[in-house]
Amino acid sequence: MDGIYLLALLTLLSNIMLILCLGLLVWEKIAKKVIWKRKEEYLVNESYKLILIVSGIATFGSLYISEIRGFTPCRLCWFQRIFMYPQFAIMTVMVLKKLKEIFPYTLTLSLIGGLIAIYHYFLQINPNPYAPCGDVGFSVSCSERFFTYFGYITIPWMSFSAFVIIFLVSFL
Repeated sequence: MDGIYLLALLTLLSNIMLILCLGLLVWEKIAKKVIWKRKEEYLVNESYKLILIVSGIATFGSLYISEIRGFTPCRLCWFQRIFMYPQFAIMTVMVLKKLKEIFPYTLTLSLIGGLIAIYHYFLQINPNPYAPCGDVGFSVSCSERFFTYFGYITIPWMSFSAFVIIFLVSFL
């Protein structure tokens, strides 16, 4: 199995899980039933590990795509990396040292990185020759798609999905 396909599959599964969790939460509010509480408590207790896993997969996945598969990152990809890589380092230290109160940092980094990622995805699905990095001279265009899996998953969407998961888990 191709490594990029595996990353796309993980993204698809995380998107499905996110939609299911949000659907459960909405259904709980509408039906006035308490089915989410135990899942929420589990998620809060395991949030450090979940953020570590998601940020680790995103960090090493981006390195795999660029360094092993040879896809040159564009300017917006580099900005997304700037906001993802520190989260993996922060969460590794946090899990090892059992530190607390790190979530404001992951929340902020994920919000900014997620906004960059969704803007990057928008540039890919609506190519514009006047995009801010359409002709930068040292990297590829931000609107170039190296691959698309399952009809919508590209590199920026993978990044956006990871940022959304980290943001929501940090928010809880």
